[in-house]
Amino acid sequence: MSGFGRNVYGLGATALGIVGLVFGDFASVWQPVPDALPGRKALAYLVALAFLVAGLALQPRKTSRWGSYALVLLYGAILFLVHTPRVMVHPMRFAPWTGLAEQLGVFAGGLAVLSLEPTTPAAARLARLAQIAFGVALISFAAAHFVYLKETAALVPAWLPPGATVWAWATGVAQLAAAVAILAGVMPLLAARALTAMFVVFQALVHVPSVLHDPKSHANWAANAVNLTLVGAAWAIGDVIAKHRKAAS
Repeated sequence: MSGFGRNVYGLGATALGIVGLVFGDFASVWQPVPDALPGRKALAYLVALAFLVAGLALQPRKTSRWGSYALVLLYGAILFLVHTPRVMVHPMRFAPWTGLAEQLGVFAGGLAVLSLEPTTPAAARLARLAQIAFGVALISFAAAHFVYLKETAALVPAWLPPGATVWAWATGVAQLAAAVAILAGVMPLLAARALTAMFVVFQALVHVPSVLHDPKSHANWAANAVNLTLVGAAWAIGDVIAKHRKAAS
């Protein structure tokens, strides 16, 4: 699995850009961009185009650094300008925290990609920051499984044994265990790789069927793109753990 985190992360950004251009709006996970914001429609197209270009730039190695800088800035802007104010206004509501955590997870993926080259002490510190940010995001992901247990179980295919509620609990526990492993440095590479596989399963069993069921839904397409980005983020976290472990040995 090693080495492709950057490419998958870029594909996620490219998908977000395409979805934004097709639907002419910000992804549902980036609401509440105010409807009354001047030039909102034009800004939505501009942001979508920026994600498309930055995601494509991550594919060839010679432009990947520029693409990673762009995505860190884009995801960081959304994290601090859209989600953080919402949490500050509603600190006691859990839903804004889940949106913040999701954005923190994809932002951490950008930091991880940025730390892949070159191998320097500064890159190692950036890689550790990415791991911490991603681990914190995972704690919120796990908590959301438990807080919204019924809603999470509803996403699990009914035919999957031993039952939807069991899988909702199991995936929440697995994400919490991965968070602890990555934050504490206890088998973090195994945790990152297993988490990558989990997000791939989510894509196959939850998100792709949602688009097939309702292909006109902007939210369904955006959720597919965001989950693909999380696949790339988890993959990139694993890549930097492997790289900096090898450099330290």
